[in-house]
Amino acid sequence: MKYSLFFIMLFTICACAKKTSDQRPNIIIVMVDDMGFSDIGCYGSEIATPHIDSLGYNGIRFTQFYNASRCCPTRASLLTGQYPHQAGMGDMVDTRGRSREPGPYQGWLSRNTVTIAEVLKRVGYNTYMSGKWHVGEDSLDWPLQRGFDKYFGLISGANSYFEILPNRKIVSQNTLLALLPDNFYMTHALTDSARKFVAQGLEQDKPFFLYLAYTAPHWPLHATHDKMEMYKGKYLEGWDSVRNRRHRKQIELGLFEKPVDLSPRDEVVPDWKVVDNKESWDLKMAAYAAMLSSVDEGIGRIVQLLRDAGQLDNTMIMFLSDNGACHETLTGRMDNDLKDFSAVAKTIPVGQKGSYVAYGKEWANACNTPFRLYKHWTHEGGINTPFIIHYPNVIRRGRIVHETAHLIDIMPTVLELSGGNYPKDFEGNQVHPVEGTSLVPLLNGIGWKGHEMLFWEHEKSKAVRKGKWKLVSEPDKPWELYDMHEDRSELHNVSLMYPDTVHVMEVAYNEWASRVGVKLR
Repeated sequence: MKYSLFFIMLFTICACAKKTSDQRPNIIIVMVDDMGFSDIGCYGSEIATPHIDSLGYNGIRFTQFYNASRCCPTRASLLTGQYPHQAGMGDMVDTRGRSREPGPYQGWLSRNTVTIAEVLKRVGYNTYMSGKWHVGEDSLDWPLQRGFDKYFGLISGANSYFEILPNRKIVSQNTLLALLPDNFYMTHALTDSARKFVAQGLEQDKPFFLYLAYTAPHWPLHATHDKMEMYKGKYLEGWDSVRNRRHRKQIELGLFEKPVDLSPRDEVVPDWKVVDNKESWDLKMAAYAAMLSSVDEGIGRIVQLLRDAGQLDNTMIMFLSDNGACHETLTGRMDNDLKDFSAVAKTIPVGQKGSYVAYGKEWANACNTPFRLYKHWTHEGGINTPFIIHYPNVIRRGRIVHETAHLIDIMPTVLELSGGNYPKDFEGNQVHPVEGTSLVPLLNGIGWKGHEMLFWEHEKSKAVRKGKWKLVSEPDKPWELYDMHEDRSELHNVSLMYPDTVHVMEVAYNEWASRVGVKLR
């Protein structure tokens, strides 16, 4: 009986273990869309995100990790390890295909770059993507043409979570889908395809790379009924209360090296006490929270699959948002489409199929606690993302990291862990040199050289980070200077006190802008 039990246990261990002698890590990057800095529990939120929180508490949580302030530029930078302009995405995607002049603003992923998938595929990884692409509308530039073995998701920008809206492209492999199942919900579908890809990868004798780019919680606010019921009524306390409570929790979590002041409520956002339609605003935030809970549930399902296969410890999982919370309002019109949804959408409750609303500056201001401004801007509310790395084989103890890092650091990190080489040319095209620095020393808990300077530009919002100093400006406005060690919320502009610092950083910005192809407009 003892021997029988022994062999049963041995068989179970062998069955659960990945059938491979390749011990390089599996790599998963999870990106969410338009999520604010304080929107997950381990960064201060009341929203139920236990699976993401577990990754954060048992991994590394960054407090000064930066994206590129908007969806397309961030995705291009993440995939290539380049600044957005170098990757052909100085602005947004070209929805007309390859109709623009090739260059920094072409609107599709440059062939003078390589993607993480293209690099990893050359060193024996299976490469999978599930989710929002948004770095090339033309079929010449879809995921399978840029190194991914398998793909399911949304090629274009925002779409309904329940159906295909006009001019939107949902694709399986290279096939454009015309119909979806009756019970289709985008977040669930992206999770299901990702789990299917991972399950297939776990059966093979090589590691895998998964890029899981959820469309949630980007508008329109669409949620499943069960998740909506979890949050209805919970936001009748209002955005002022939510901001204050999240800020207190951030301090209790020890999220920052020094206590960070809560920025004032945006001046265009009213005091909750004088708001008339509180129930309507409650439903908007309830739908938003529900969407994030669905993402968290999906991540939990993938983590459980890895755990059951005995591969969680050997998988590096990264989690981040493409930009800060979104201030945009919806008029009922879908981008450049000719169809007007407003008449119908206004008659349908928030969260349900056919509705078409966002939550505006009112809730975005709360979701970016403690920072100010939003997606599009290069102030902290636009570019500072929660960033988590979970990798038990290397990260032995959960901790908070305050070093200043950027999307461009992900490519060299992946290269070091996978044994990949960054090419000087690829498929006949010269490739820009890698811009970032590997984060592996931080995973190991040792010193990291970091960056002398980091730079941003998006639609005339621009910024420079040098040590404790951040030089930043809104479009067509003067430079502002902030001491980020003392003033992370960017409340006290000290540009007049340190003109020499402003000058040095401005010169550096102009040199960088010229190098990467920023239009100095």
